[in-house]
Amino acid sequence: MRIDRLDAQLIRLLTESPQLPILECARRLGIARGTATSRLARLHESGVIEAIVPRIDPAGFGYGVVAFCLVEIDQKIGHDEVATALADAVPEIVDMHTVTGASDMQLRLVARDATRLQEVLDRVALVPGVARTASSIAMRTHLSGRVLPLVDHVAADGS
Repeated sequence: MRIDRLDAQLIRLLTESPQLPILECARRLGIARGTATSRLARLHESGVIEAIVPRIDPAGFGYGVVAFCLVEIDQKIGHDEVATALADAVPEIVDMHTVTGASDMQLRLVARDATRLQEVLDRVALVPGVARTASSIAMRTHLSGRVLPLVDHVAADGS
């Protein structure tokens, strides 16, 4: 789906203020409420916007350690089965991707401290289908969930 500058402005507004009513979005954008409503509906229907939710920082409630874990899986068990088992067993997993390369999956995890991170990694390793893991701790996060510059680029580029 193509998005234009107005779509990008609406996305930015709702990303920065997820609880903003549609009437206030329309007012700030200088458009009719019906235009804002139809644009938002189109963005949802096309999958550009999955949901409008507050952005939650796990560090805000004590989970300040971020780590990445590469997972090799037992090839007799499918990726989807292992992914489901990991998600069920380890609530500290905040992102999970099947990847190419030396490993099969990449996880982004959070923990309260290094000791608890080890406990989280131990739970990951115990999930049926996980053959091997390798992890690294993030020292600083420079970007996370960065999408607005891409939205602006696509809207300006028209592609």
